[in-house]
Amino acid sequence: MILTKNSPPLPDELLRAQQSTQSFFRIAAIQMASGPNVQANLEEATRLIALAASTGARIIALPEYFAIMGMKETDKVLIRERDGDGPIQTWMSSMAVKHNVWLIGGSIPVESSVPNKVRNTCFVYDKTGKQVARYDKIHLFNFTMGSENFSEERTIEPGDRVVTFDSPYGRIGLSICYDLRFPELYRAMGDVNIIVVPSAFTATTGKAHWETLVRARAIENLAYVIAPAQGGYHVNGRETHGDTMIVDPWGVIEDRLPRGSGVVVAGVIPQFQQTARKSLPALSNRTIGVPKASPAVK
Repeated sequence: MILTKNSPPLPDELLRAQQSTQSFFRIAAIQMASGPNVQANLEEATRLIALAASTGARIIALPEYFAIMGMKETDKVLIRERDGDGPIQTWMSSMAVKHNVWLIGGSIPVESSVPNKVRNTCFVYDKTGKQVARYDKIHLFNFTMGSENFSEERTIEPGDRVVTFDSPYGRIGLSICYDLRFPELYRAMGDVNIIVVPSAFTATTGKAHWETLVRARAIENLAYVIAPAQGGYHVNGRETHGDTMIVDPWGVIEDRLPRGSGVVVAGVIPQFQQTARKSLPALSNRTIGVPKASPAVK
């Protein structure tokens, strides 16, 4: 557990719950600084997944665009895959089987209804290698400040479905990067135990907002948040913020990695989450209706 300057000591009841080993399991988030070579990125991800699996992690999550950070925005369009068919998806499935884990594949470019665009898609594979969920990034990043100019709508078609899925480790909600700024998305997920936010935050926006947003999503949903990120300098000249972290339902950062390639690991303690939700029933106290999440899209 990493207590920040904004983290008060845990109440005694939560401390006792945190010591429970009932249904305890580990989760891991991978940080990378991907480049334009898909094969090189997959080799690095292979190494990091093996490292994460060696810790006993049962769920491993990759960052946004783990397979490619191109020299230009359109590079990802050239390597897009069909749903269920492509070398990156085959690789993800094989990694899940090899390490007997649930693998959350950050995001990869997938064919869209627009020829010159892609869907920014997160696939999930169970330990048998079966694809069990698909989420297409809904909110597209727009940012202009100084020399930085990003407009994802130029190459990405947005998704329109909120996606959650059931696993042996609880109900999990999927989101990607810029989605983090839209709390209504997470409210629409309903009661989830774990939220996943694979990201590639810019150095500018990440330094200002990343930790605050990740911890806020954990606190307001009383959920564990896995936030794997791109972190470092990229061949294309871009700098991403990194600071991959896993945060518990009380908003405490369990583990983090500021920069560079590596793995962040933390334990999920269901009794801790149950105690937090019982003590602070904010989810059941909601009075403004939200739409229900769609089932996992496959």
